[in-house]
Amino acid sequence: MADGFEEIEALATVDILRRGGIATRMVSNTESLLVTGAHHIGVQADMSFSAFAAAGAGVEDVLVFPGGLPGAQHLADNGVLMDIMRRHDAEGGLVAAICAAPGLVVAQLDTLQDKKFTCYTGFEPALLAKGAVHTGEPAVISGNLVTGRGPGCAIAFGLAILQAACGKAVAQQVSDGMLVE
Repeated sequence: MADGFEEIEALATVDILRRGGIATRMVSNTESLLVTGAHHIGVQADMSFSAFAAAGAGVEDVLVFPGGLPGAQHLADNGVLMDIMRRHDAEGGLVAAICAAPGLVVAQLDTLQDKKFTCYTGFEPALLAKGAVHTGEPAVISGNLVTGRGPGCAIAFGLAILQAACGKAVAQQVSDGMLVE
């Protein structure tokens, strides 16, 4: 998470993943564990960026990038983070992004040809330029890429990540428990 992140996209996703049994760590884009969202909600991250960078991401991990501005831009501007994401993607690890993050963060991947995606309106061009296919759906799973459209789609996005990581049965169980219709 970076200052200016979209709170509902980050926190709903963390909540859903934890309900599904995924050990989830919220990582700050800086050394400060306090990250302030786009709507001035302060959130305590679980680890600093340097601790995350030192630990790295295993292929079994899911890298999740919330949207919001300027949060998604701050993530995209972090060269070390983008290198970690590119390596993770190359190894077949799941990469997930919602709202502005697909267009700013995921667009830095070179493996987007023919991948389906969704994002916040207006952030499509960078992915389309790399051969990705826009669907406009609330959430999309395309290989090792999961994307979400925006704040109102945060639950669908979280459930899509859970499905990609743990299977349809686990995602359906969490969905049913949350009374998602």
